[in-house]
Amino acid sequence: MADKVIPLADHRYAAAVPVIPTAPIVPAGLLSDRLGRPLRDLRISVTDRCNFRCSYCMPREVFDKDYQFLPHSSLLSFEEITRVARLFVAHGVHKIRLTGGEPLLRKNLERLVEMLSGLRTVDGTPPDLTLTTNGSVLARKAQALKDAGLQRVTVSLDSLDDTIFRRMNDADFPVDEVLRGIEAAERVGLGPIKVNMVVKRGTNDDQILPMARRFRDSPIVLRFIEYMDVGATNGWRMDEVMPSAEVVRRIGEVFALEPIEAHCAGETAERWRYRDGGGEIGVISSVTQAFCRDCNRARLSTEGKLFLCLFATHGHDLRALLRGGCSDEQIASAVGHIWNERDDRYSELRGALPADAGSGERRVEMHYIGG
Repeated sequence: MADKVIPLADHRYAAAVPVIPTAPIVPAGLLSDRLGRPLRDLRISVTDRCNFRCSYCMPREVFDKDYQFLPHSSLLSFEEITRVARLFVAHGVHKIRLTGGEPLLRKNLERLVEMLSGLRTVDGTPPDLTLTTNGSVLARKAQALKDAGLQRVTVSLDSLDDTIFRRMNDADFPVDEVLRGIEAAERVGLGPIKVNMVVKRGTNDDQILPMARRFRDSPIVLRFIEYMDVGATNGWRMDEVMPSAEVVRRIGEVFALEPIEAHCAGETAERWRYRDGGGEIGVISSVTQAFCRDCNRARLSTEGKLFLCLFATHGHDLRALLRGGCSDEQIASAVGHIWNERDDRYSELRGALPADAGSGERRVEMHYIGG
């Protein structure tokens, strides 16, 4: 199959139909890229829609009432998602994360969770099946998700102050509803729960300590994320980035911290624990302390494009193979070839890149591949 660029139509980013290698690449759980990084983590966006308009992800001035989201016919079906996920698991994926947009806006998502929970890794164990959500409908969905086989959730929460939170989500959504969702997830056993806070200097950095106090002495792990230059619509500026080192310093001045080892290779968060036994926090520092060298994540967009980096400009159109009559063996070989050729490391190279390379290409938006 020749490598070609397909017309954009409903496609938001350039994508080539993947090459199917002449010599099959048989899944054996040992796939690695050009930098020796294994394939272990698959992030699947199930919708490009969200009911929030956070400025760092889906600013309202871009994603307004006239914005054209993908039609339902463009989205991968649950059966197509499960088929692709099965092939990735055969190649070595141990963790599957469902994302969006806001994934809980996808109708009957529990059915997809149930389908994915039946997969088995090369070790014969179920994959770590998790979901990232803004928490807006989590209180209503938590039990059904748990019953379907979801193991845990990560909830985005950028402030405990209701005024700041409503301003940041730009949907006038109250913080108490998200907290209710977190409590519901904890009650039904969707844990350990992680809470992610994107920190923007001058916007919500005064919420670092209140957030730390709220989740101390609980099993919930609070993680602080540096405001990232993802996509082209969030108006990113370096002076709005709060370095993780400063976040750790601020908390450490009040509660003594000490570093602890990562759970596993490729983990994005640097872990710290309270010396008095009050739990732990994490910091994700993709701007100031790139972790590309251990990145083992692939991202599948809502309509079936495979992206190899959060900051990518091009995807690989797996939907064309799924709907073009290709066999599992052919698609698995194509995925293997794509990963074998991967050399992405944008964050490590960021400092050496020109502000505008002049290519006319734009990086994929975070809401489109789920962060």
